[in-house]
Amino acid sequence: MNVAIVKYNAGNIYSVVNALRRMGIEPTLTDDAELLKKADKVLFPGQGHAGEAMEYLRARRLDEVIRELKQPVFGICVGQQLLCKHSEEGDTQCIGIFDAEVKRFQPQRHEDKVPCMGWNELDVRCKKEDGRCNALMEGLGEHPYVYFVHSYYVPVCEETIATADYILPYSASMHKDNFYACQFHPEKSGKVGEQILKNFLEL
Repeated sequence: MNVAIVKYNAGNIYSVVNALRRMGIEPTLTDDAELLKKADKVLFPGQGHAGEAMEYLRARRLDEVIRELKQPVFGICVGQQLLCKHSEEGDTQCIGIFDAEVKRFQPQRHEDKVPCMGWNELDVRCKKEDGRCNALMEGLGEHPYVYFVHSYYVPVCEETIATADYILPYSASMHKDNFYACQFHPEKSGKVGEQILKNFLEL
């Protein structure tokens, strides 16, 4: 399987590379448009500032490339936020796959710390008609916990497939067409995260 990871100025990319290697996948880390277009699957991970990330992507027209990809694409952490239309971080216009505004957490109590950092439970949304969850969320077991590090969040919206609760409920994972995303770090989330990566690779 030809798996590509979008290379841009965002941290934490190599932890995703290492997670895929543990699963027997040798990914291609690239900012080459043609290599991204030819890949079977594309991962779009990252940590960092949304504005700086979008500047890098626009300078290389990678925002246009990502928007036009037809194969399964998986945004992780800042990758999920950049797939939305706008982020409060740096008043940044983003790629616009998800019709959602990225917001900064606003502490309501003394114990509310920003950034949100640590393990939190996923609440996986199921379809009312058949009780099934999204393919990305299959096989996670009851009360799955995953690892988060973030100061910004995507509000719950039509594309939300799983939520988490920190200060308020928010989108922990999203899906629209061939685009999938999660706010947490599957590569740091043990067996649950490994299952999510496996689910994505099997889409």
